Amino acid sequence: MEKITVLYNDQCPVCSLEIDHYQSLCLKNSINLEFEKISERGPMLTTSDLSAQDAKRRLYVKTESGELISGVDAFLALWDRVPGYRILRRIIAMPGIYRISNWIYDGGLAPLLFWWDKQRN
Repeated sequence: MEKITVLYNDQCPVCSLEIDHYQSLCLKNSINLEFEKISERGPMLTTSDLSAQDAKRRLYVKTESGELISGVDAFLALWDRVPGYRILRRIIAMPGIYRISNWIYDGGLAPLLFWWDKQRN
């Protein structure tokens, strides 16, 4: 399975809490994933066409082959590698549930978290 790098908004308490949880599971199970904080403007952010503001709008992962994946698909790629989340990945990937999940994430959760982040800064 191809290694991925997760780009996340480390200034968002919800995002950081969730990513810290994934990182802990990966460390505990010796899974080699990379996590990049938007605030550090690391290689994933600087080599993509994303601005920091764009990156804060949703979760992004980048594969070793350079494919940039975002939103629900980024969560699916992440959950496929994190122990305990593979079953959730299979459920969310089911056609009807996948469509609803995208609608909820794109139409509600992601914009709400982005709005909240802007209000806090």
